[in-house]
Amino acid sequence: MKAWPAGGRRLRAVLAGSPPLWWSLLYFFCLLCGYYVLRPVRDAMGASGDVFAVFPPGLLAWAAGHGVALGDFTLQILFTATFVVMVLLQPLYGALVAHFPRRVFLPVVYLAFIACLFGFHALFAQGVPGRGGLFFVWVAVFNMFAVTVFWSYMADVFDNEDAKRFYGYIGAGGTLGALAGPALTSLLVGVIGVAHLLLVSAAFLGVCLLCIVKLRPWAIRRERLHRDASGEQAMGGSIVAGLKLVVSSPILRALALLMFFGVGVGTLLYNEQAAIVKAFYPDAREATRYYSLIDAAVNTTTLLIQLVLTRWLLRRHGVAPALLLPAFAIVCGYALLAMSPLPVLVAIVQVATRAGEFSLGKPGRETIYTRVDRESRYKGKAVIDTVVYRAGDLSFVWLHKWLALFGSRAVFAVGIGVAACLAMSAWRVVRTQRELPGGDASNTGQA
Repeated sequence: MKAWPAGGRRLRAVLAGSPPLWWSLLYFFCLLCGYYVLRPVRDAMGASGDVFAVFPPGLLAWAAGHGVALGDFTLQILFTATFVVMVLLQPLYGALVAHFPRRVFLPVVYLAFIACLFGFHALFAQGVPGRGGLFFVWVAVFNMFAVTVFWSYMADVFDNEDAKRFYGYIGAGGTLGALAGPALTSLLVGVIGVAHLLLVSAAFLGVCLLCIVKLRPWAIRRERLHRDASGEQAMGGSIVAGLKLVVSSPILRALALLMFFGVGVGTLLYNEQAAIVKAFYPDAREATRYYSLIDAAVNTTTLLIQLVLTRWLLRRHGVAPALLLPAFAIVCGYALLAMSPLPVLVAIVQVATRAGEFSLGKPGRETIYTRVDRESRYKGKAVIDTVVYRAGDLSFVWLHKWLALFGSRAVFAVGIGVAACLAMSAWRVVRTQRELPGGDASNTGQA
């Protein structure tokens, strides 16, 4: 019974001793709250049986003329479109990062997303055909770039030791936002409708802009203290430097493989869930509520792990258990589904998979980025988090379409192999990161 008050005092002491932690918590809370207000709407569009809401009339007419039923390939088409958009936007992001200092390109990214939300509000309010597909792709792009920018900025604000101390707490702040987002959606969608939910998300992104401004002095201070390259200067380099870094850097290559197979196991599960929702929840509002409940389960589990386990694991044992434990759990989950592919088990394994990623895998990977140079953090990391991520999406969404012809057992049997590749990739990252400055081999073992 004494552990809880002691833990509470420790948390208060940590917060009091690190003012930037307060702003980082608020930043991540608002970012994920804003995203998770949108996510159930996006998922409902992806699982919608109303093809006129998802695809524009011109595309539907063209497909009908060629004997293609787009409704049978909704997710495959949307994931392909998302990948294409990611590839096209990557050079634009690279140019922005290369030619403008941090104080310019960070706010520009978020202001652009806020402007888009106002545009989508008009599309949804007027019921414009094809709004669902466009929104699905945009939300995926928003999530990738906004979250990537956040963690890159955190690596500017905090060094490696601070990351081990604080990233668990920052992640917990984000998880609280991810819990609040679906709750707001579930409560408000029946009252204000889907269109006005987008303005709620825009308001949270506005708070993110304030946090970016407030955290800037601590980023400058950290760079001066460690004599790092200043983020107040344009980074320079080519717009495709991120791709070159991923190819040439051993740690970035290892992280890219880990990302690819991690996306693979998640995509196979996501597609199975989408098939269930399409069959059992044809109404968009019911589907939105269903997805919000799944997100709530994921984020509740994530929060518990972040508060109890993440900080202790990272400080005492480094990134190895944070990367390897979720991978091992996924292998076991797929093995269970291959033996008994029940719909409820698909949901349970997805909750376990996503919770392990958010509470352990993500903080473990982000800690590694505090030990690389700024160009790798902003350019190389952006390629991994966007292009590599969506390449995994694209590859496995089409693989699932083919495997589904042979039934769920075939999907999950192949999933075991993908999960095994994920585990091997995690082990490769663990070995490679030991060669970086501040590697786990020099871990002090402090709790």
